[in-house]
Amino acid sequence: MATVQFIQTTPEELQNQINEGVKIQLNEFLKHYKPKEPNEYLTRAEVAKMFNVDLSTVHNWCKSGKLKPLGLGARVYFLRSEVEASLKPLNV
Repeated sequence: MATVQFIQTTPEELQNQINEGVKIQLNEFLKHYKPKEPNEYLTRAEVAKMFNVDLSTVHNWCKSGKLKPLGLGARVYFLRSEVEASLKPLNV
């Protein structure tokens, strides 16, 4: 390993140089960093309430493939992002 000598550099100047280098690297990292949003799961009742429809309508949407249900045991869940993505614009 090579030896580095700092001539005519005060400890404060060295610390400032290190801090500036770290700030630059941190700013570069933050430009490309996007935190992952946690998935939000909705129950059948929450989906029905969201669209002001009956549970049987949510069941029919699942059967027709409009919604993709997820299951855990006997419970049925839907990803909020998938429910919102299933909405299609109307050409009025």
